[in-house]
Amino acid sequence: MAPVLIFDLDGTLVDSKKDLSASVNHVRSTFQLPPLTEHEISNFIGDGAQMLIQRALGADAPPSDVHSGLQLFLSYYRDHMLDQSVLYPGVYETLDRLSDFRLAVLTNKPIRFSRTMLEGLGILHKFAAVYGGNSFERKKPDPVGIFQILADTKSHPEKAWMIGDSAVDVLTGRNAGVKTCGVSWGYATDTFKTTPPDFLIHRFEEIEELVRG
Repeated sequence: MAPVLIFDLDGTLVDSKKDLSASVNHVRSTFQLPPLTEHEISNFIGDGAQMLIQRALGADAPPSDVHSGLQLFLSYYRDHMLDQSVLYPGVYETLDRLSDFRLAVLTNKPIRFSRTMLEGLGILHKFAAVYGGNSFERKKPDPVGIFQILADTKSHPEKAWMIGDSAVDVLTGRNAGVKTCGVSWGYATDTFKTTPPDFLIHRFEEIEELVRG
């Protein structure tokens, strides 16, 4: 059975920072809060939509505001998630060359949005499995998503990779007993200082040489 490569989505396959930032700032403006920079917002990404909005509104925001802010965010983002989001350089071509591998996506982004994004950017068909932050009872770094993908693809942990831009991805891979690869161009790469991946790449194309090893 071919090895399985499990990719994070935002900050790994897709540069979605502009659309996420616009959607977060839409929520903040509704609460009469000033806009945040893309860099500030990128530090909030990776733990799911609710945590994104909690961070965007501030630690002292009441649960009712976080709830209404989340609904507002999801509604706005649904309509604008593909305005400016693009695949990172080399993603499409490299996934093509890796067609002899089983490819999967495991993200903390809601599953419906994840599939819409992958389809809109023309790569949904390349993946044998796609799971989001609401696909299971627990999000990454819980390994439940990796275990499900391994079952779906009839693969084994020793033949699997988790590839992403944050400590969350590294910990998810570690918790599942699979190899981990970090990408240096994402949103939460600072977290690799304390939670380093097994390997680190600086261009998407490098993944092919690494996994063919």
